[in-house]
Amino acid sequence: MPDSLPDPALMSTDETADQRVLILDFGSQFTQLIARRLRESGVYCEIWPFNADPARIRAFNARAYILSGGPASVHEGASPRAPQMVFEQGVPVLGICYGQMVMCAQLGGETQGSDHREFGRAFVDVTGDCALLDGVWHPGAREQVWMSHGDRVTRLPDGFRVVGASEGAPFAVFADDARRFYGLMFHPEVAHTPHGAQLLRNFTHKVAGLSGSWTMAGFRATEISRVRQLVGQGRVICGLSGGVDSSVAAVLIHEAIGDQLTCIFVDHGLLREGEAEQVVSTFRDRFNIRLVQRDAAELFLGGLEGVTDPELKRKTIGRLFIEVFEEEAAKVGGADYLAQGTLYPDVIESVSFTGGPSVTIKSHHNVGGLPERMRMRLVEPLRELFKDEVRALGRELGIPDSIVGRHPFPGPGLAIRIPGAVTHEKLDLLRKADAIYLEEIRAAGLYDAIWQAFAVLLPVRTVGVMGDGRTYDNACALRAVTSTDGMTADVYPFDMAFLTRVANRIVNEVRGINRVTYDVTSKPPGTIEWE
Repeated sequence: MPDSLPDPALMSTDETADQRVLILDFGSQFTQLIARRLRESGVYCEIWPFNADPARIRAFNARAYILSGGPASVHEGASPRAPQMVFEQGVPVLGICYGQMVMCAQLGGETQGSDHREFGRAFVDVTGDCALLDGVWHPGAREQVWMSHGDRVTRLPDGFRVVGASEGAPFAVFADDARRFYGLMFHPEVAHTPHGAQLLRNFTHKVAGLSGSWTMAGFRATEISRVRQLVGQGRVICGLSGGVDSSVAAVLIHEAIGDQLTCIFVDHGLLREGEAEQVVSTFRDRFNIRLVQRDAAELFLGGLEGVTDPELKRKTIGRLFIEVFEEEAAKVGGADYLAQGTLYPDVIESVSFTGGPSVTIKSHHNVGGLPERMRMRLVEPLRELFKDEVRALGRELGIPDSIVGRHPFPGPGLAIRIPGAVTHEKLDLLRKADAIYLEEIRAAGLYDAIWQAFAVLLPVRTVGVMGDGRTYDNACALRAVTSTDGMTADVYPFDMAFLTRVANRIVNEVRGINRVTYDVTSKPPGTIEWE
C-alpha cells in the first residue's frame, strides 16, 4: 500500500476507536461526498482504496463498510472487487452503485449490461420496507434519486429482497436485514437525491448503531494529545502561508507543544493585498508564535521571469519555496519535524487507484513525502479533515474569521491568475483589481455565501475610450463560485447592478485596466480552472 495511507494504529483515539466507518473507494467522482455526509452526522469515517491490504482493513476495526460507486463494469475481466473479508466480519455493509453490483456479484447474485441506462435524475418506486429506509421512505412512495449506471442486477443473492425499483433498475434497492447488507443503485450522497443524507444516517445510526458523537472539540483534544506524544521533546518547523490550512495547523501544534514550534513565513510577493502584514500580526502578536519572516519577492519574480507555462510556474515556485525555506530552517537550527497543512482530500487523491489528474493538481503539495535531504518527519494534524472541518477547527481554536473564513487561495498565489509571464506591473494591477472585487463582495454581505472569488488578469489588451482619449490596456475577468466541497462548483449569480459597480470601480481606480468581464463557467466534477 502507498505510504500515504493512514496507519490504523495511529488513528486509534478514544473518540473514534469503536465508532468508525470505512469507505472502500472504487473510483467514483462522488466518493468524498459520502464521507462528508457521514461526518456531517457526527460519524467518523475514512476513505481507502478498494484494494487496500485486508490486514490493514481488519486492523481499522470498522463498525460498518460502505462500497462506493465507480466507472468499471463488473462484467469486465479485471474489474475491481471488495476484499471478501468485508462480508465476513458480521458488520453492516452498504453498496452504492458499482458497490451494489460488487456486493451482488460476490455474494452469488447475477448482473448484466443493459441497453436501458440511467444517468441523472430518476425515480424509485418503494415496494417494501427495511431498516435502511425506516422513517425516510415508505412503501408506495415514489422518490427522486440521482442515477449513474449502465449495468443492473438481474438476480439477487440468497437472503436479499427487493424494496425499491426504477424504470431502468428493477433491483434499485435491495436489503438483507438479517446480515445488515444493503444495496442502492443510486447515489444517496449527492444533493440531487433529496433524502439521501437521511438514508446514510439510517445506515450509520440505526443499522450500525453508531452514536454520532464525533465532534470538532473532541478532535481538537485528541489531536493535541497525539501531537504531544508524537513530537515529545523534539522541535517542529512549519511553513506558514497565511492560508486556512497552514494557519490552523500552526495554531493547533502551538497549543500542543508551545515554543517547540517555529513558523517560517516565506513572502514570495505573490500574495493578495495586505496578506503578508496580516500573517505577521496575527501569529506573532495574537498567538505569540515564534515566527521567522523572509521577504523573497525579488527572488521569486526573478525565477519566474519569462515563464509562461502554468505548470512550470508551479514547479518553479515550489522549488524556490523549498530552497528559501531550507535556508531559513538552517538559520533556526535543527528540527526533527516539519508541519504541513495536508488535508484529507489531498491524501485521498494521492493514493487514488485510478491515477486521474491528482499528480498535476497536487504538484504544489508534499503529500507523498519530503526530499530525503531534509531529514525530518512529517506532522500533519489536519490529515483527517475536509476543508469545512478545518474551518470549524480553526474557530474552535480562536483563529479570527478573517483567516479561517478566507476563500481558498492556490499555493502559487497570484502567479497562476496571470496567464503568461509574471511581472511587477501585472501583479500590481491584479492585486488592486482583486482587492476592489473582494471589498465590494464583503460590503454587499456576500463573502461567506461564496466559496471562492478572485480576479484574473487576462493575457490580452483591448482598445477602449475613456473620456476624450483612446486607451490600449489590459482586461481582467472576475470569477465567483459556490460550492460545499470544492469538487463541484456553480457560478455565483451576481445581479447586474453589483457587477456594473465593481467593473466601474476597477476601470476608474486601476490605471492599466480598461475592460472587465465576468466568468460564468460552472465546474463539473473532476475539472480544474485558473488554478
